[in-house]
Amino acid sequence: MKTKWHLQTPVAFIIFNRPDTTAMVFEEIRRARPPKLLVVADGPRSGCLGETEKCDLARAIIEQVDWPCEVLKNYSNTNLGCGGRVSSGLDWVFQTVEEAIILEDDCLPHQDFFYFCEELLKRYRYDDDVMSIGGTNFLKGIRRGESSYYFSSHFHVWGWASWRRAWIKYDYEAKNMTKEKLSVIVDRRFISSGEKRFYKNMFNDMKKGEVDTWDYQWLFTHLFNDGLTIIPNVNLVINIGPHGTHFSGKYYKNPRINLPTCTIFPWVLNLHKKQDKNADFLLYRLNFKQNIIKQLLKRILVNIKKIKKG
Repeated sequence: MKTKWHLQTPVAFIIFNRPDTTAMVFEEIRRARPPKLLVVADGPRSGCLGETEKCDLARAIIEQVDWPCEVLKNYSNTNLGCGGRVSSGLDWVFQTVEEAIILEDDCLPHQDFFYFCEELLKRYRYDDDVMSIGGTNFLKGIRRGESSYYFSSHFHVWGWASWRRAWIKYDYEAKNMTKEKLSVIVDRRFISSGEKRFYKNMFNDMKKGEVDTWDYQWLFTHLFNDGLTIIPNVNLVINIGPHGTHFSGKYYKNPRINLPTCTIFPWVLNLHKKQDKNADFLLYRLNFKQNIIKQLLKRILVNIKKIKKG
């Protein structure tokens, strides 16, 4: 059990137009008392009635910092969108600090999340095989081994941590991605045909610009560089946002919202640094498998439209 622990790692907080959830997440950050808080905020969308006021209210919450903390702000006056704002904001974060814990305004962490990230940021600081540390676990109570965490090819956006040495490899435009490279990478990292099809379709849609996001590119960066994500063996972050961008896409399943959290203790290190492919398949089966049907239906509809046009 941890004793007399004080957070030393900078926290990056990404906010937008939800003062209610921003306030809830901010309270957990306040409890952790990071020495440095880097705040990334998008601007209001043109034509969205009342959004300027909501953005202002969310930003006002940051002014409530009442512990010894250096607050740095990267606020956009215009709306850059989910993909552009988060990716550019994280560029700024990792230009400013060597490593950080990242939370968005709808990701409510258990206090152990901060300890989990900080301990593993230190342990794998110089290990290029490990590219990020996740805070969420979507295996619905199914543990993978006796350690506090396992290694995965997946990346989950709802609370995470990383290093500058990993983020510097990030490419928002995924210029290195070709269909040939994608096929080789996905075939190597996943074991089932359903998983492979799912990720190939997802990344191809990303490359075509059909999804306004930044995290598919970050996952591709992991795969392209043979990188691993650390996944806790319990869930440490709840998503409390009812209208998050990532819930409206065809690759995400709403039942993962509001999953319960619990303590990560007793703390047990994992001494076997290797992707748990069976855990990754289980994640796919429990959370994404049904979306393959949606992908196929979409492609059928696209082909029907092409036939009608021509």
